[in-house]
Amino acid sequence: MLKNNNRARVAVLPTLLFAALGTGCAVSPPSNPDDICSIFREKDDWYGEAKDAEEKWGSPVPTMMAILHQESRFVQDARPPRTKILWIFPGPRPSDAYGYAQALGSTWRGYERASFNYGADRDDFGDAIDFVGWYNSTSARQCRIASNDTYHLYLAYHEGQGGFNRRTFRNKAWLKQVSHKVSARAQTYRRQLAGCESSLKRRSKFLGIF
Repeated sequence: MLKNNNRARVAVLPTLLFAALGTGCAVSPPSNPDDICSIFREKDDWYGEAKDAEEKWGSPVPTMMAILHQESRFVQDARPPRTKILWIFPGPRPSDAYGYAQALGSTWRGYERASFNYGADRDDFGDAIDFVGWYNSTSARQCRIASNDTYHLYLAYHEGQGGFNRRTFRNKAWLKQVSHKVSARAQTYRRQLAGCESSLKRRSKFLGIF
């Protein structure tokens, strides 16, 4: 019996090790998601990755970060809540949206092809904010939206470029309200970033990000 117990303990060790490694790889959301300076000070790589996306796609950092806040509050593995069956039992999720940007699988694959960023992960912040930059750039071009017009960019993000051009949001008062909320957050982020960006740049240079 003792030998069998020892064998059982040995067999369990790899499982526990993989579980511990998986837990260690999880990225917690920022402790203060309402303050962009706090976010970037807490998450060492995020400022550099956000600036890279801004320079690549022309979408301002505050706009992209406000969209990510709305979509997931910076939760790495966020998913839409499950539907309810008979108002009690958990049912299927309404879509396969996933990750920081709540990107659909089909849209994410389109991003990978268009950006040549094959192997990008929806639960990786750098890939997610690059996706938002790409999507906003596409919306700006296809829908004639200014790159800093967060209100209309979020409408296009939610409805898709085709839906935006068909004005599918016209009778969705709730969506317009959310878009105003995202726009207001982008303005707040913009003011906050203006007060701390110089120190973030110095910090990034010190860490060798730029």
